[in-house]
Amino acid sequence: MLDSASELEFSEEKATEDPSQLSSLELSGDTASSGKNSAGLPEKTGYPDSVYVMAANIFQGIRVEKSPGKVLIKYGNEPLQYSTEFEDESFQRLSYELAFSALKYQDILESILIDSYIFPSTTIPDHLNSLIVVMLYDFQDRKFQGRLLSDNEESIAEVLEVENLLNSFKTKLAAALARCRIKHDALSIYHILPETIRNQELRASTLPLYAWINTCKISPEEVYHSLKKKGYNKVESILHIDDKVFAVDQHCYDVLIFPSHLKSDLLNTDLFKDYKLIFQDKSRSLAVHSVKALLNMDDDILMVNTGSWYTVAHMSVLTNNNTSKIFVCGVQSQAKDPDLKNLFTKMGCKNIEILHETFINLESKDHRLQKVKVILLLPRCSGLGISNPVEFILNEHEDTGLLKDFSQGGTSEDKLHVLAQQQYEQLTHAMKFTRAQAIVYCTCSVYPEENEAVVKKALEFQDHGIKVQPYRLSPPVLPLCSLKEIHLSTDKFFRMEPSEITNGCFLSVLTRERDPSETVSVKDVLARAAAKGLLNGIELGKPSKREKKKKKSKIPLPKAPTADNNSVQMKIAEFLSRETNANANRSEALTTKTSLPQKNTNQVGSSPQVRKTNKPTTNPLAPTFMKNTPPARPYERLTNFVRPRPEDRMIALKPIEIVLPPVMLPFSSSQGIRSHVPTQQFYCRWVGPKTVMPGYLSTPSVPRRGEKPKDNLPSSLPRRPRPWL
Repeated sequence: MLDSASELEFSEEKATEDPSQLSSLELSGDTASSGKNSAGLPEKTGYPDSVYVMAANIFQGIRVEKSPGKVLIKYGNEPLQYSTEFEDESFQRLSYELAFSALKYQDILESILIDSYIFPSTTIPDHLNSLIVVMLYDFQDRKFQGRLLSDNEESIAEVLEVENLLNSFKTKLAAALARCRIKHDALSIYHILPETIRNQELRASTLPLYAWINTCKISPEEVYHSLKKKGYNKVESILHIDDKVFAVDQHCYDVLIFPSHLKSDLLNTDLFKDYKLIFQDKSRSLAVHSVKALLNMDDDILMVNTGSWYTVAHMSVLTNNNTSKIFVCGVQSQAKDPDLKNLFTKMGCKNIEILHETFINLESKDHRLQKVKVILLLPRCSGLGISNPVEFILNEHEDTGLLKDFSQGGTSEDKLHVLAQQQYEQLTHAMKFTRAQAIVYCTCSVYPEENEAVVKKALEFQDHGIKVQPYRLSPPVLPLCSLKEIHLSTDKFFRMEPSEITNGCFLSVLTRERDPSETVSVKDVLARAAAKGLLNGIELGKPSKREKKKKKSKIPLPKAPTADNNSVQMKIAEFLSRETNANANRSEALTTKTSLPQKNTNQVGSSPQVRKTNKPTTNPLAPTFMKNTPPARPYERLTNFVRPRPEDRMIALKPIEIVLPPVMLPFSSSQGIRSHVPTQQFYCRWVGPKTVMPGYLSTPSVPRRGEKPKDNLPSSLPRRPRPWL
């Protein structure tokens, strides 16, 4: 305040004669929130009367109360009455922005009112003082110009009374404002604000817009095509880009990013009018995507303190192809049910059920919640990680007290302790739901007291007496897209610090430890999937090849051959002896010894066997043995043979492969009817000189793998009798 009347008159004269000085009084930090983006736009003409009244009531509830010794202006406790008939979202946004701006400059506006002698010279009732402060902020923001009223606007008597008072003190108010600027050596009163608040406002004016795609109504490709037709180009990053562009978020595939100055243009497109694109803070999209990553096809979800109904709708859209059901608790007024159902119907959401009980009053044994496997907890928090508190309050239905914390640059310790205790109680109550397997805890706070401290305390003191596995901290289920995110998530918490591209966010995933006594085999998983019809008719009764090998490897050792089989072996031995004598000119003959296994007296007793190949040759001319027991396995697998030892064999200079004729065993009368069925064949081989002896090749040799068959053998070779049959 100036010391002499001459100085006061000089200041008033300078303030009224120099319009450029008054123009510098507008708050550059608030023009973005009030809708004035550039000098090319029309000057502000004021608000409707109802906006002033609602803003005054909001300011009355969030104003800073001073100690009795420092009270300059007394505020009443009675709210102003006004009609809410035309109240809508835009009306609320204007009222909250105006009240928040008046709150940030409360000290400056009160000093201007005292310096201009409005107080205590006037006799206006105390309950109108909140309206005076709110309208004074708008009056100086309009450079002390008059307000333009529409013809069809309904006037409110209290607003007209305060407006006439401010107009009568117009010159003195401008002079008091000029002196305040000089006192603080500031170009405008915006620069009088603390630096933290100024940086926050600057970030709020440039923060990109995030919008998720409602895939129930449109596909991402169709959204890209529609935006391209409207002149938008898809880019990798929208940072510092002023053109009509958009980008796809790296963490959430269905979230698009737009520059902040395009909001009004986007809201006028059909994509937003038809709920195909929905603006919402990215932290909420991160929360629902974390839940989606933890779900099975038929798992239900319980959402706590959801705030915005768009969060519920986004969760419903992500689970549209599942059989999951989403339970939303805390909707205390049943009168909202029709409006909510109408909103969800417009957005194409069908799997949402509203619960009117508060979360603390819900019991884990509630029959409606028996299939709930994941709980999404979005507790009330200080919200100091966001940049625009007005949007956060309107979208998330938060308490207006958040504006008071933002205006002071932080939350008091007492309030922070109360919030942390509420968050801890909700988290521990969520752990009592025995059928739930995971909890996603997400806040928009930057205080560790609301984030890590709450989670660690709940994990430390969780009730181990419940007959379920305890919870443990799990790594983030979201992709980490930068080294900074990896560094911030080293302790298994997902964090995003407030920056020029996003608000702050904290996210934690708690999952139950795996019960070591519960081992689920692959067969159980397949059987469970088949019961749900997910295998499309694939049969599970047939054992795999690996299981067959394991079973056959457990076949007992062959029993001693019976008397019937001894005669067959003797005949084979005689034949081999004759063949060995006929080849006496060879340096050494390799003989093979076979043992014939037999499981029981009803099965075929023995059979020589060669090494099994990957693709066994099949020759219908060479018969083999058959089993007569199970019809599903008509052929008996050959199980035993003796491999020649390397030290007993001498390498001939000109080796040749001689193939013995197939061996047939006599069948019983019951097996004879199957003798005409082509069967598997086997041969005994040895290596000898390449001297072909006529008459010893009764059947053509079987070619080896990768070897061409020998077609040059004569077809009219005499066949030797087979006395062993």
